[in-house]
Amino acid sequence: MPARTAARRPVRAAAATAVVAAVAGTALMPLSAYAAPAEDDGVLKITMSAPTPSGQLKPGGTPGTFELMVNNPSDKVRAFHPSISGIPKGPSPLQQNDVTFQVEPVGDTPASESFAVQQGSSWERVFRPTGKTGGFEVPAGGKLTWKVTVGLGASYPTNLGDLELLASSAPASELAKDGKASLTFKKDPAVKVGEFKTWIASVGTCEGSAAPDCRELNVKYVATGEGTFNTALGSRLVLDSPELDSADLQVRAQVDGKWQDAKADSGKFTLPVISKENFGAASGERSTRIQIKLGPKSKLTKTTAFTVATDVFLNEGNTHPFTGIRGGKIDLAPAQGTSSPSPSPTTSASPSPSASASASASASPSASASTTAAAGGTTGTTTTGSGSLANTGANSNTGLYSALAAALVATGGAAVWLGARRRKAVSQA
Repeated sequence: MPARTAARRPVRAAAATAVVAAVAGTALMPLSAYAAPAEDDGVLKITMSAPTPSGQLKPGGTPGTFELMVNNPSDKVRAFHPSISGIPKGPSPLQQNDVTFQVEPVGDTPASESFAVQQGSSWERVFRPTGKTGGFEVPAGGKLTWKVTVGLGASYPTNLGDLELLASSAPASELAKDGKASLTFKKDPAVKVGEFKTWIASVGTCEGSAAPDCRELNVKYVATGEGTFNTALGSRLVLDSPELDSADLQVRAQVDGKWQDAKADSGKFTLPVISKENFGAASGERSTRIQIKLGPKSKLTKTTAFTVATDVFLNEGNTHPFTGIRGGKIDLAPAQGTSSPSPSPTTSASPSPSASASASASASPSASASTTAAAGGTTGTTTTGSGSLANTGANSNTGLYSALAAALVATGGAAVWLGARRRKAVSQA
């Protein structure tokens, strides 16, 4: 019996190996083997005619008119869900009533209606067959045409210049690679277009305290170019960390020389409104001084890093963020903790990859920031509120690593002993 049992072991091992190989083969099979067949590439192409009476628009003045046409060169009917986005040149986002819009079908094109979509700082209109929720059907080898009328509303911000219109579809896969079209209306009178910048100008321990449980930041805002914002600007501070729920963070902002608690919502804190009054190049910098502190319910026991970001948006209407600061960092530690963060903060530039511009901020509490930015927005630099170094000596984890090493040694010895017993049993059989 022992010999028969030993003889069966290779068979069982071979069967197990076959099962493992089969599972491994399935796991390593290319994902493309399960992919659904791809649909035909988009073939539709949009064209836009030159506007009449001219390519210039005055806020509150006569609108311009052009024809939008979509061509289908294929031999079957194609779906089309058209949209037109208005992309302004300048720092202010657009509200829906800043641009006037009307669409009318031409020829055999079905009756059409449009509705507003607000997804960011741009203005957008989607149009569809009247009374229906779907898109249009473009005949095989045919086309559809619309007369589009666009104007600048009387509320068009004075710090904005020309307006670019981009015609597309949703989804964009309905179009050929070169299927989109664009048209730019010049603003009359022309303005010198500027930009909006925001950055952290300074960071350090809180005023009147050297405790590591509180850090102070100075967030700055500035607008360049001609004109001003039509609407006050809202701003919020966004803090995050794996230990966020244990931190009991509190944020205060200085308003008219007095500290006020900021409204909190899961690591987001509402900052004071930036008044629209004369907010332009002539008004200079606006500044918001804030303090970030560990609250009395904090459960943190050591120095903890928190990412710092801000969002800036119009305070009413189109409240989608249009710029902000990304990539900042501060360190906070319990006032009686074992960590000893340096009172002198350091900085390292680490802008967000999604940002279209960058600002360089000095983290010295006594120095203001120097900034550089390209059109389209501003990103703050990484700012750390502590100069603490990486721990390379023995610490509280040393005992854990030693125990794990001892366990691995013991496990290895047991495996050797068990293997010897099995080989001895087989030889005796």
